[in-house]
Amino acid sequence: MKHTARKTIRIQRTNAHKRKVYKYVFFKILTQSMLILSLSALISVIVFVLIRGIPYINTQLLFGDYSSKSPSIKPALIGTLYLIIISILIAAPIGIGSAIFLTEYTKSKSRLIQVIRVATETLAGIPSIVYGIFGYIVFVRALGLGYSLIGGGLTLAVMILPTIVRSTEESLLAVPFSLREGSYALGSSKVRTIFSVVLPCAGSGIVTSLILAIGRVMSESAVLILTIGMVINKIPGSFISPGTSLALNVYYFGSHGYPEQASATGVVLLVLVVSINILATVLGKTFGKGELVNG
Repeated sequence: MKHTARKTIRIQRTNAHKRKVYKYVFFKILTQSMLILSLSALISVIVFVLIRGIPYINTQLLFGDYSSKSPSIKPALIGTLYLIIISILIAAPIGIGSAIFLTEYTKSKSRLIQVIRVATETLAGIPSIVYGIFGYIVFVRALGLGYSLIGGGLTLAVMILPTIVRSTEESLLAVPFSLREGSYALGSSKVRTIFSVVLPCAGSGIVTSLILAIGRVMSESAVLILTIGMVINKIPGSFISPGTSLALNVYYFGSHGYPEQASATGVVLLVLVVSINILATVLGKTFGKGELVNG
């Protein structure tokens, strides 16, 4: 009787183990299939854009003067550079300063800070077209800036601000509190501790967030359609001039009978965005190594 019971228990354990193994194998195959599917979709898009666009990339497209027979993305390159400068110069100080205040000068468990963080995360998830409508109403119409690069840059700054705040805040919170205590023990003030200890240790995360914000500025189009005027045939003379960007050029060329130029512009934009992401990864690792050495 005892032998039969032991045998039954042994069989049940064996069956339970087999079920666990089958579940593990099933979910492993399922997740691998999802990974292959997602990578296939991504690679297909990239290969399609490269095949369609690379043959049409030439000196005229990149650096020539614009004409109806030979379009050029030179105005878009300069306009994109202007937009990056405006948005980052405005959003970076405000975002980093806000993150410093939230992490260093407030109680993390207070209700106000929790509300601010929820609001920031909500703003980061709002569709970009909503920011475009906001920029059109506030900067283009109410403030009288008209369709201009400065209006588009200000709108982009508002759009990337929540992302910079959250990323910088997470980087600052990752700095061990013992480093702050050590700095205070040596007689350093709070401001000196923040700028001499906390910010250098969080440098990799801050730099990465700024570079990724630049990548988003470069690839944004919905915001700019409503704010900068989409003048594709003239190089903007200043920040208050209307202009265009690489993302807008893809939209314009694709909808106005220039499929080859749209594909070529897409390749340029794709290369720049990928380069920005690679740069963010490299700088993050470089700063991380520097922090380990300094630590």
